Amino acid sequence: MRLIVTLILLFFIAAGIVLGALNADLVGYDLGFVRLQLPKGAALLLALVIGWLLGGLTAWLGVSSRHRRQRRQASKQAGAKAKTTPAGA
Repeated sequence: MRLIVTLILLFFIAAGIVLGALNADLVGYDLGFVRLQLPKGAALLLALVIGWLLGGLTAWLGVSSRHRRQRRQASKQAGAKAKTTPAGA
C-alpha cells in the first residue's frame, strides 16, 4: 500500500514539475493594493493551496460547530434527566 501511495505521490510531483516548466511565463496580477508578477505555474500552485486551505477551514468549522451543537444538546438532556430524577432514588 505504501508503494502505491509513494508512486502516486511521485507521479503528481513529476506532473507539477512539468506543468511549472511548461508554464514559466510571467503573469501580472493587480490586487488593488499590490501588483504581483508570478510564473503561471506558481500562480496555479498558489491558487490550489489557497483553495485547499479554505476548503479545509470550511470543513473544520462545519464539523466543529456540529460537535458543539451536539454537546450542548447532550448537556441539556442530561440536565433535564437530573431534574426529573427523584432525589431519594
